[in-house]
This record gives sequence, structure tokens and C-alpha cells, in this order.
Amino acid sequence: MKNGNPAVVGLAGFGMTTLLLQLHNLGLMGWGPVLGMGIIFGGLAQLIAGFQEQKMGNNFGYSAFVSYGAFWIGLSLIKLFNHFGIYASETSDVGFYLIGWTLYTLIMFIASFRVHKAMVFTFGTLLIGFILLDLEHFGFPELKTAAAIDLIICAFAAWYMMAGIIINDLAGKTVLPMGKKLID
Repeated sequence: MKNGNPAVVGLAGFGMTTLLLQLHNLGLMGWGPVLGMGIIFGGLAQLIAGFQEQKMGNNFGYSAFVSYGAFWIGLSLIKLFNHFGIYASETSDVGFYLIGWTLYTLIMFIASFRVHKAMVFTFGTLLIGFILLDLEHFGFPELKTAAAIDLIICAFAAWYMMAGIIINDLAGKTVLPMGKKLID
């Protein structure tokens, strides 16, 4: 019996939540849908996908999905704590949170060179997006729009990989190519 690939859920959750946050960052929507998806789809669903990746023996997927699932739950809690006055976080506090995630993303970007080109592109745009958000939180607010555009591209790249896994499996052949590893 063939197992399903948990990455399809993890990539779907990551892409959806990243897209919604960037639509918020562009001023097109409020925090409500971002928080809902951040807790459930970007958060919980990615955690579940990551734990399933662990069972499949995929350390890269395990680390990525559990970690970014925790990122979305953590970011949602920071925003909720601010909203309800439980624990206020300043812009620089969120900036330091983002710097930690930038460093983690750098590690995953380097590791992605041993997966395939689509993964390198996704983690490359994610890394650029985090760097732009770091700078935005530490005195360069004009970079918020550039970060949002970059991260929308990142969200679509994650969905491309999700679509490729699903469509290629159903077709029994490569319809949406991922590219070769850059490093063996």
C-alpha cells in the first residue's frame, strides 16, 4: 500500500498562510484570516505534516514543517497577546523573532541545494523575504512592500511544489518538473 506524501498538506498550509499575511502586509485585508490560518493551516496542519514526514524518514520535511508550523502559531500568539494586552511586543521584539527565523531559513536554504531547484527557489525567496522583513522592523519600513511581493512569489512557489507532487503522482509521470539537485 502506498503512503500519501505529507508534504502536500505542509506546502499547502505554508503557501496559504504566507499569501494571506502578505495580502495583509499590502493593506488588502485584516489580521483575522491570517490568525485563523496561522493557527490552523499554517500552524497545526504543518505540524501534523512534519510529524508524518518524520515517520517517512524525511528529516528535511520534518524540520521544515514542524518548525514553520511553530513559526505560524508563535506569530499568531504574538499578535493575539498584543491585541488583548496580555504581553506587548514592540516592533523590534518582532524583528528579533524574525531574525531567529531568518537564521533558521538560511540553514534550510543551504540544505535545499540537496533537494531540487524548486525547493532552492522557494527557500531562496523565503530567505530574501525574511531579510527584508528584518530590515523593515529595524528602521526601513519602505521595504515592507518589497518583502510582501517576494513572499507572495514564495507562497506560489510552495504551491507549485504541492501541485507538482499531486499532479505528477496522479499522472504517473513528470508534468510539473522540480529540477535536479544543485549539489549531490
